Amino acid sequence: MRERIRLGLNVDHVATVRNARGGHAPDPIRAARLALQAGVDGITAHLREDRRHIVDKDVWVIKEVCDTFGKPLNFEMAVTDEMVSMALKLKPHAACLVPERRQERTTEGGLDVAGQIDNIGEAVRLFNKAGIRASLFIAADPAQVAAAAKVQAPVIEFHTGALCDAFRDQERVSFDSELKRLQIAVAQAHELGVEVHAGHGIDYETVPFIANIPHVRELNIGHFLIGEAIFIGLEAAVAKMRDLMDGAVGSLG
Repeated sequence: MRERIRLGLNVDHVATVRNARGGHAPDPIRAARLALQAGVDGITAHLREDRRHIVDKDVWVIKEVCDTFGKPLNFEMAVTDEMVSMALKLKPHAACLVPERRQERTTEGGLDVAGQIDNIGEAVRLFNKAGIRASLFIAADPAQVAAAAKVQAPVIEFHTGALCDAFRDQERVSFDSELKRLQIAVAQAHELGVEVHAGHGIDYETVPFIANIPHVRELNIGHFLIGEAIFIGLEAAVAKMRDLMDGAVGSLG
């Protein structure tokens, strides 16, 4: 029987709303606590170099909240000396290395592991030594999967933005192509002994296709669930996503 897929919630977008007005509300720490009470399996927080949403004090308190619940913090970060040093002090359960550009609204595209193998490999080595699970946020590309395995990253998180965009734009040929590409990449990663996660752009309509792929172990979702929480509440939004993930496994053939 296939193992239950874990659901992680990214609380960055709560901090985005807070920072738009200034002050303390809405509080991403409260969101993390409520989500964990609602049954999510972990919390993701991305400390960007420009601190546009999550700030330093947030991650320390969110780490404490996760520890209290016995759940993991997935610390998203750029591959910089500052962020590597921060992660080694914070000691989250996982450190997810992502590409970061100041002009982007959110993380667009995957990390070029093959083109930065020495730099990324050193960060992975430091995290592995410190007992932090290094995760590489990459596109579903065979060369990037092979490079992630080469640097001994224990986890890959596949960027699912293109697949989800194709579904919403009703571009069936593009969607089928992206789904096939993801399926092949997941199988490749699994064969290389790397654990597979996925995230970016996932909503209620697209989650069944991704959750149904064998060997996907975790989905990390942020923007959609935080947006949906405005209308139905965070607990209900998480519960619906959880139900769709559980119902999807093995349902699409």
